[in-house]
Amino acid sequence: MTGAVVITRPLAQALPLAARVSALGRQVELLPLLEIEALPEPAALLAALSRLCAPQPGYKMVAFVSPNAIDAAFAHIQQWPAGVRLAVLGEGSRAALAAHGVTPETVDIVSPADSAHSDSEHLLQTLDLAALNGQPVLIVRGESGRELMADGLRAAGAVVDVVPAYRRSVPHLTPQLAATLRRLLLQQNDWIITSSEALRGLCALLAQLDADYPDAAQQNPVVLMQQQHLIIPHARIAETANNLGFSRLTLTGSGDERLLAALQSRL
Repeated sequence: MTGAVVITRPLAQALPLAARVSALGRQVELLPLLEIEALPEPAALLAALSRLCAPQPGYKMVAFVSPNAIDAAFAHIQQWPAGVRLAVLGEGSRAALAAHGVTPETVDIVSPADSAHSDSEHLLQTLDLAALNGQPVLIVRGESGRELMADGLRAAGAVVDVVPAYRRSVPHLTPQLAATLRRLLLQQNDWIITSSEALRGLCALLAQLDADYPDAAQQNPVVLMQQQHLIIPHARIAETANNLGFSRLTLTGSGDERLLAALQSRL
């Protein structure tokens, strides 16, 4: 058996998974590689949600790119407007919707048919794009993100609004974080990586670690990290990992159940 299970999600999303990993008897390390912050002035989000929740809803469909987008928006939504379809990328977003009382029993929720490919490309393939021709669609995402979904919907004739709901940032390399990274690289662990942005941020932190906190007794931190085992839910993240020099990968498909099954197979 390998060492700890390193969960790199933002802290709020990491805690429920950490409890389930601990129940398997595995040691858990929380290492949030992205910090999620509310926007100081979410004027565009509030205006779009006001239009959405008007007596005559202003959108035919709303696409949320992540659980964070859902949580940020539902802080301002009292009740989901009747007749408005939802589109999400994976099981984590479906769980986030359920936590806000939105389930397939009451709302039409669309997500990629293949859970191993929970991304914008496969969501576009699942949607009835012809039915969205001329229809208003809202995309709620982070302050930065891929344009593929918006471009695909516009190409199909949809009238698309894209609004930011939160801000992502890689944590600063503090002496405490530097020590944690050094310690984790001393043994082989299972790293749960659920974001390409987080993995790129980790590699940048490790390069900075070698420059700002050198340790002649330890091998290059980036090289040590490339020797670790990554558990990854999406093919696009796996592609990012391969491009960054990682080869020990387990691709699970979307959802915590599949992540946990991959960990159990390593017991």
